[in-house]
Amino acid sequence: MGFFVMMRCCDSMGLMLLLCVFGFSVLPTEGAGGESFLKDSSFPSLPSSVNVGALFTYDSFIGRAAKPAFVAAIEEVNADQSILRNTKLNIVFQDSDCSGFVGTMRALQLMENKVVAAIGPQSSGLGHIISHVANELHVPLLSFAATDPTLSSLQFPYFLRTTQNDNFQMKAIADFVSYCRWREVVAIFVDNEYGRNGVSALGDALAKKRAKISYKAAITPGAGNSSISGLLASVNLMESRIFVVHVNPDSGLNIFSVAKSLGMMGSGYVWITTDWLLTALDSMEPLDTKAMDLLQGVVAFRHYTPESEKKRQFKARWKNFRSKESSKSDDGFNSYALYAYDSVWLVARALDVFFSQGNTVTFSSDPNLKNTNDSNIKLSALDVFNEGERFLQAILEINYTGLTGKIEFDSEKDRINPAYDILNMKSTGPQRVGYWSNHTGFSVVPPETLYSKPSNTSAKNQRLNEIIWPGEVRKPPRGWVFPDNGKPLIIGVPNRVSYKYYASKDNNSLGVKGYCIDIFEAAVQLLPYPVPRTYVLYGDGKRNPSYDNLIGEVNANSFDVAVGDVTIITNRTKFVDFTQPFMESGLVVVAPVKGAKSSPWSFLKPFTIEMWAVTGGLFLFVGAVIWILEHRFNEEFRGPPRRQIITVFWFSFSTMFFSHRENTVSTLGRFVLLIWLFVVLIINSSYTASLTSILTVQQLTSRIEGMDSLITSNEAIGVQDGSFAWKYLVNELNIAPSRIMLLKDEVEYLSALQRGPRGGGVAAIVDELPYIKALLSNSNCKFRTVGQEFTRTGWGFAFQRDSPLAVDMSTAILQLSEKGKLERIRKKWLTYDHECTMQISDTENYQLSVQSFWGLFLICGIVWFIALALFCWKVFWQYQRLRPEVSDEERTSEEAGSSSRPGRSLRAASFKDLIKVVDKREAEMKEMLREKSSKKLKASQSSAENSRSKHSETSIEAVT
Repeated sequence: MGFFVMMRCCDSMGLMLLLCVFGFSVLPTEGAGGESFLKDSSFPSLPSSVNVGALFTYDSFIGRAAKPAFVAAIEEVNADQSILRNTKLNIVFQDSDCSGFVGTMRALQLMENKVVAAIGPQSSGLGHIISHVANELHVPLLSFAATDPTLSSLQFPYFLRTTQNDNFQMKAIADFVSYCRWREVVAIFVDNEYGRNGVSALGDALAKKRAKISYKAAITPGAGNSSISGLLASVNLMESRIFVVHVNPDSGLNIFSVAKSLGMMGSGYVWITTDWLLTALDSMEPLDTKAMDLLQGVVAFRHYTPESEKKRQFKARWKNFRSKESSKSDDGFNSYALYAYDSVWLVARALDVFFSQGNTVTFSSDPNLKNTNDSNIKLSALDVFNEGERFLQAILEINYTGLTGKIEFDSEKDRINPAYDILNMKSTGPQRVGYWSNHTGFSVVPPETLYSKPSNTSAKNQRLNEIIWPGEVRKPPRGWVFPDNGKPLIIGVPNRVSYKYYASKDNNSLGVKGYCIDIFEAAVQLLPYPVPRTYVLYGDGKRNPSYDNLIGEVNANSFDVAVGDVTIITNRTKFVDFTQPFMESGLVVVAPVKGAKSSPWSFLKPFTIEMWAVTGGLFLFVGAVIWILEHRFNEEFRGPPRRQIITVFWFSFSTMFFSHRENTVSTLGRFVLLIWLFVVLIINSSYTASLTSILTVQQLTSRIEGMDSLITSNEAIGVQDGSFAWKYLVNELNIAPSRIMLLKDEVEYLSALQRGPRGGGVAAIVDELPYIKALLSNSNCKFRTVGQEFTRTGWGFAFQRDSPLAVDMSTAILQLSEKGKLERIRKKWLTYDHECTMQISDTENYQLSVQSFWGLFLICGIVWFIALALFCWKVFWQYQRLRPEVSDEERTSEEAGSSSRPGRSLRAASFKDLIKVVDKREAEMKEMLREKSSKKLKASQSSAENSRSKHSETSIEAVT
């Protein structure tokens, strides 16, 4: 009733008083440890104290470092008057005792103290359990040590980690595996939520780098040395030698002591650990030299925390707090102490913001627990934090720099700018070889110096210092070996009935022989490690086996590798990994051929039609150019029009044989003729060479011109039994299966070709190039390939998917090629008695086109253009000098006959004058120019005399 009275009151002081009384009435009356939420006289809307919980395992590497950090942080927060003002922050500790059950009970006891936030738990497994409690009670759960990636799921909205998510650590390890060019790792992990989910994240990260976890070795939590020894012994039989260890820090070192006893810490092995190892080593004071000798060569990751003055001061104070909490002198400082310290300050800063926004701290009973009062377990004592969601939002919006670096959360509730130290274990201690961050990947400079630059994770930007691997090895190990269980490499070899020199059965020590076998053996000899192997024939020996089925056997793990004349095609690469091709191949068409009849028009074949037309046009054009240049100088190029036309044609074509009888007189004419005779020489020589080739090379023809004509026909096509050609013709070229005839060996090949489609044979055979070379040689070159090679593939060795041996064998094949050994092996097995020309010679290949001479024709055109330009300029210059005289001679007649159209008549007269100048002999033009010059000279002298006489007369008159 009083509330409604106050609502009707307009006095602002009365309204404020009501709010204060209302806020006080709903505050809880009892806090943790007997502390009461009493009003403060200076800030009546704020509680005098707030409880914060801390749940972790006291007796652990992480717990022994975290507890002093909690105490130090609480004392500093309560002593700092700039934050929370007069509200005291209480911390309630609970020991989870490294037990899921005990930890759950302690978590419930912790919640009974009406905490506004719980810092912890340390265990990821316990985090999954009490996150449900936090969701129910709306209490933010801030873990400083639980790194399980699945805790960030939408299922746990009140869970927030102040350390780094293991997603980032596993991404860093995957980047490291890719940086060292490894493809498979073995994951050794503790079999709980922390281990399983971390390794699952590692598998996802490796998949993005085209790598994988080849084996997952799970260790029971708290397993003894005998159990670990059995697990590592089985792991040592695996192919991969890259071990990623993701276990708890308190028992992880036992793995390396067992590995040492099994000889697994020597050269060839790679051990990578997550942050647990450095947590254990940092907690040892002083550092155990025996442990460092044990760990020599191990690469470890650790949460990166930037160096700062505040961090150094805190480490100095931490030792004092540690001495108060424990009498043990061997407890060292690790990075989780920093995360614990920052977690307390994060809660304090968030509470300060929370209160500054006018929020209060209130609790109410959970209606879901109201029916549990009759139970001995007093669940009804657990209250819901009413403002928990708003307080969680205040935490997520915090942005400040703590001891562990910048504390700010992204949309996934992970801390921004995750980074890790990469350390190499040496006998003197851990040595940092670089850093990893999701901003730039690997670098040798601290990550915070790179955040101001654009993100760059390209491969060429990645850099780490030198790493010393186990066994004092400086070069990165290969990362895999053949399994140490006595099982040799099982090699499938096609048991062929034709072309046995590629691969076939033999009584030698290997049991097989052939061209492909020799190449495989030569490549194996180049590998830097032994390869135990056993050859197994595939097929019944009565017909060639199906190579697709052989590839299927490799994919099904019946064979480790297929060695033979196996063609690399797209469908097969989906199931196996091929090496570098050791022989080129491709499908070609073989058909019967016959000699081509000689043609009476063979003399026209050296040039194409376009070439004949252009050449004839150029002959006429050069005759016209020579006539223009010689007409004014040479009497042989003058006379009646009919005679001049005949002269031009005769001169043009007689230059073809260098038999022209007309002499050139002018300088420009001789220059043009010199260039043209050079062109004629080239054309004649080319014609002669091409015609000789056409007439001397045997011309063979076939009614099958290539694959296109074979497809359009309805005649039978022969293919090799077991080859991929059958599927290619049917599936890719849509040829009816009824047209395709399977042929077993060369005898059937030759018989089918000789009979032809009318005699029950085939019109052509489609097969791979290496087989066709042998076929043509054995048939005394009676057949030829027609058309072009319409697929381009190669032969390679087929390995199981992701087999690292495929990469090494590819490198070995390249070495064989570079050293010439491939060619020597080819000559040993594939030297034929008759080396046949593979393809039918096409007459069109010998024809010359305009494109072969366009550069020469271009030079001629430029020369002709320059010569004509100079000639025209000279004629126009002479015309300009003679024009006035020519005009005076005919002006009277022009004016009398064309008075009605003076402009047109004048232009016609000018053109006629120009033609007359062009047609005149050069000697006449020079004589006319001399006469004109003398007339001008006389006229100027006469004008001067007249001027002097007039001047004299004027002077006499003036005197008179």
